[in-house]
Amino acid sequence: MNGPKVLLVEDNPRNLKLARDVLEYAGFRVTAVTTGEEALPAAREVMPDVILMDLQLPGIDGHTALSRLRADVRTDGIPVVAVSAFAMRADRDRALAEGFDGYLEKPISIRDLPDQVRRHVRPGGGVG
Repeated sequence: MNGPKVLLVEDNPRNLKLARDVLEYAGFRVTAVTTGEEALPAAREVMPDVILMDLQLPGIDGHTALSRLRADVRTDGIPVVAVSAFAMRADRDRALAEGFDGYLEKPISIRDLPDQVRRHVRPGGGVG
């Protein structure tokens, strides 16, 4: 399979399974981790075309994980999309102001998720 690589960072097992299943069915190659701490080495190893980052994680949260990804030259250019149950405009604005490349609201739409993710895949994603 040569679809875009997605690193999915989600601590809720049901949300993780749903997003993984939907994305894999749509042709994405998905690597999933459940903490911000796991996201950092996984991003360096997998070099995904996009990262979907839950904001509310155990240990370091999605905001802190993003700042660490941006501080590493190896992962700085990977698009990172915030995923959150917080649906207020201020939450979305804060995430985008902090450097997230996009914002997806939970519950995710299984119909829209693949296209939402494709819009954030870095150019050339899914080639290798």
